[in-house]
Parts: sequence; structure tokens; C-alpha cells
Amino acid sequence: MKTLLTIALIIIGFGAFAQTSTTPDTQYVYCEVVGTEKLLSTKVNIVVDFGDRLKWFADNRMKDEKTGKPIVFNSMVDALNYMGKQGWVLAQAYPVTIQNQNVYHFLLKRSVDSLSEEEKSHVAKND
Repeated sequence: MKTLLTIALIIIGFGAFAQTSTTPDTQYVYCEVVGTEKLLSTKVNIVVDFGDRLKWFADNRMKDEKTGKPIVFNSMVDALNYMGKQGWVLAQAYPVTIQNQNVYHFLLKRSVDSLSEEEKSHVAKND
């Protein structure tokens, strides 16, 4: 009986210890990565929505900061790895099929504490 009680207490102790992964007051900013397959290609076009007002007919694809050209990713996982290197973490993913074409949606989050001062001012401006 004592052995059973000891095992139960150990299991309860591990469960209580594992639930403290983040603090409840952690604040996040979010973005949505939307990927569509390129016509006659295995690569994908990526649009990242940071909550800014997007222009309807503008080219809103993710662009290289140096060249200004759209970044073409090999796959959605390639795009996710790119965003992960910038500190973004996957929160949710779901596909939507529109006229036999898959449109992939990734919701990513990033701790406000990990933002640069420039990024924090941009977020504050959009509030």
C-alpha cells in the first residue's frame, strides 16, 4: 500500500512540475503566414500579415530586404524555418482549399520581450 501511495505522489509531482512552462503574464505579437503554390512549380509564394493595412492590388509577398525581390520558398516548411530563425514560433496551422488549390495558413507568435526597439515602436503604432 505504501508503494502505491509513493508512486501516486511521484506521478502527481511530475505533473505539477511540468505545467509551469510559461508565465501567465507573457505577451505575444502574432503574424499569419499564407502560402500558395506557384503555377507549374513545386515552390510556394508567401505573404506575411503582421496586422498592417495591406494594399489591395500591391505585391504583398515577402521580399528580400537587400534586393527587394520576392522570396521564393521551396515549401511551407522552408518558410516556417525562415520565420523560426527570426524568433517566431508556430501557434496554429491549417489549410484551405480554393478551387483545387491549397492555401496554407500558419499563425505564428513571438514574445514581445524578444522584439527590437524598432519592432516594438512599429507594434505600438499599429495599436
